[in-house]
Amino acid sequence: MAKYRIVHYLNQFFAGIGGEDKADYQPEVREEIIGPGQALASGLGEDYEIVATVICGDNYFGENLDAATDTIVEMVKKYEPDVFVAGPAFNAGRYGVACGTICKAIEERLGIPVLSGMYIENPGADMFKKDVILVETGNSAATMRKAVPKFVNLIQKMATGEEILGPKIEGYLERGIRVNYFAEERGATRGMNMLIKKMAGEPFETDLPMPKFDRVPPAEPIKDIKHAKIALVTSGGIVPQGNPDHIESSNATKFGTYSIEGMDSMSPDDFTTIHGGYDRQFVMANPNLVVPLDVMRELEKAGEFGELLNYFCTTTGTGTATGSAAKFGDAIGQKFIEDHVDGVILVST
Repeated sequence: MAKYRIVHYLNQFFAGIGGEDKADYQPEVREEIIGPGQALASGLGEDYEIVATVICGDNYFGENLDAATDTIVEMVKKYEPDVFVAGPAFNAGRYGVACGTICKAIEERLGIPVLSGMYIENPGADMFKKDVILVETGNSAATMRKAVPKFVNLIQKMATGEEILGPKIEGYLERGIRVNYFAEERGATRGMNMLIKKMAGEPFETDLPMPKFDRVPPAEPIKDIKHAKIALVTSGGIVPQGNPDHIESSNATKFGTYSIEGMDSMSPDDFTTIHGGYDRQFVMANPNLVVPLDVMRELEKAGEFGELLNYFCTTTGTGTATGSAAKFGDAIGQKFIEDHVDGVILVST
């Protein structure tokens, strides 16, 4: 009997190549079992074989999204796997986005079952849990041992075509997909039982979980604008020429902080945009269209507000997970508190 064939995807770190110094590692395929693949192979047993491991650096993938995806899809296609597995990425944001992107592309283009895994707060989880089955893991590789049985079970079910049950049973992230089934009790009875438990303060499980929305109370208005320190923040992708921090053009996993001290305008000789979600030609010619430093300096000199903070913060909003955006906001907000900022202009694109 032929063995079920698995192709595994890893980033440069889990492949044992290196850390951030090797994050620009270009896609490579090796016909061997590497890193976390050892645990998967051991759990799967003799009827399954990891025939190849695809490796790609997180920065390279993020900065060459389309080209890297195309290259990796072709690498995988060559081996005709029964299942493609990426990661797990745990809480590594760039890695999680790469795993989700590749899995979705392979499923759509090659029709091959795909599986990945990550921590629920990984940006990739928010972006891809509706498209890809993602095993729920802890936030670090230390939780790999607990994740392996869930991976093994799902890989085996995908390879053999066995029905995959609900997320709580199988251990993957909730996808928001509802299916019809025959329940032992009719809806009215279930509803009354839930109500009784709720009134008694007992735990119960609803048939229809509702989405949870953040409620952010508005800040108090600035009391003395004439003496206020104002900061600029943008999701429009304005960065120094050369993009020194390698902020992604979409699916951003980081933000940058750049000095505008002593500048009266955003010069195109010094700044550009790497945003992937709008026509950039006008902004590349005049970055002030997104970070309005020229106008802010005029208002500052006219005494309309106290002073402009001597740096601005920037990222790209296209496809960026809300979890990532929230983390950016917390980090930026803490910097502004330390620098005694009174107000922020979040510049739209």
